[in-house]
Amino acid sequence: MKFFPTFFLMASLCLFSGTSAFAQNNNPIEAKAARIHQDAFTVDSHTDAPLNFSNKKFDIAKDNSQTLKRSCVDFPRMRTGGLDAVFFAVFISQGPRTSEGNAKAKAHAETIFDSIYAAVNRNSNISGIATSPGEAKKLLKQDKSIVFIGVENGYPVGNEIANVKHFYDRGARYITLCHTKNNDICTSSTDTANTTGLSNFGIQVVQEMNRLGMMIDVSHVSDQSFYDVLKVSKVPVIASHSCARALCDNPRNLSDEMLRALAANNGVVQMCILSDYVKKPLPNPERDSARLAVRKKYNSFQDLKDEEREAASAAWHSIDDLFPQQLATVSQVVDHIDHMVKIAGINHVGIGTDFDGGGGVEGCKDVSEMGNITLELVKRGYSEKDIWKIWGGNLMRVMSDVAKGSVN
Repeated sequence: MKFFPTFFLMASLCLFSGTSAFAQNNNPIEAKAARIHQDAFTVDSHTDAPLNFSNKKFDIAKDNSQTLKRSCVDFPRMRTGGLDAVFFAVFISQGPRTSEGNAKAKAHAETIFDSIYAAVNRNSNISGIATSPGEAKKLLKQDKSIVFIGVENGYPVGNEIANVKHFYDRGARYITLCHTKNNDICTSSTDTANTTGLSNFGIQVVQEMNRLGMMIDVSHVSDQSFYDVLKVSKVPVIASHSCARALCDNPRNLSDEMLRALAANNGVVQMCILSDYVKKPLPNPERDSARLAVRKKYNSFQDLKDEEREAASAAWHSIDDLFPQQLATVSQVVDHIDHMVKIAGINHVGIGTDFDGGGGVEGCKDVSEMGNITLELVKRGYSEKDIWKIWGGNLMRVMSDVAKGSVN
């Protein structure tokens, strides 16, 4: 049976016809993990799959593991990996904070929204877009892969508050307030000048998102921005793809104090499996230099045509072949989950892989291997109820809470 979580109550819905994430064998631990993974309503809160939509080799209705080997998410592999629902990110890298830059960012976001709807509509027999847990429940009953939408980086909002509702009306149910650089909403964890926090306009954005019932995503924001958001928001917030700073000292990760504050807010942190945030990467100056050269050649990946974007992606990924990285492991991912549960509590932890945006570890390099996380959780003694919470229950509870807190 497939179970759909609402708050912490699980209701039986329907048989799921997807392929098991585990090979058939007589190992009782693996059999238990397979059953739990099959039964749970599983949600990945952050992927960058739309980055592949402009690539002519990519077809979301097919398994692209051989034709586009570095891709991580498509509908067949979601089935193989037992993943029911996925958030597709409308990702916009930070550019000039000017009227022209804002207009370009918004136009680019519109193009990505269009591509998501086109991809799902072409495959409406096997997939559908949801904007609420209730809509996801209906799609689950139809045995379809579920697509939610989030906007990664508030840059396309510019400084026009009406754009928040515009993106909500287009189906986005969270906005990651910033990315790697500061914008007009708040300061970023990885910008050099990141002490200001949430701007006056950012306060308006948070309030408007509260009004609409749109989740506020604090992944990527500076520590000051994080605490400012918690002061302003009247509803729980999420970190759609973040790790524990205590285990990997990176400003992108959340400190123990931040994890406690997020729990007090009744929010949820979604564990990211991008290796550099799971464990400190070994120094590799040649790799760093090669990446810098590609960024420079392709204008930091801004204002690229489809052909240029495809070439930039190929150049970027070729660096991994020249200077292979020692990836973190599924075990180390669950080390972070263990720590987050210890600090924040079991009701405040989920999973957001960042697949197709750099996410992937040994044992879980694409969505077809998601069951290996469940297997590791079972090995460590997590109960079935707790695994349901981690795989979707906690996030759906926050999504419901935020929607109920809205004043439309």
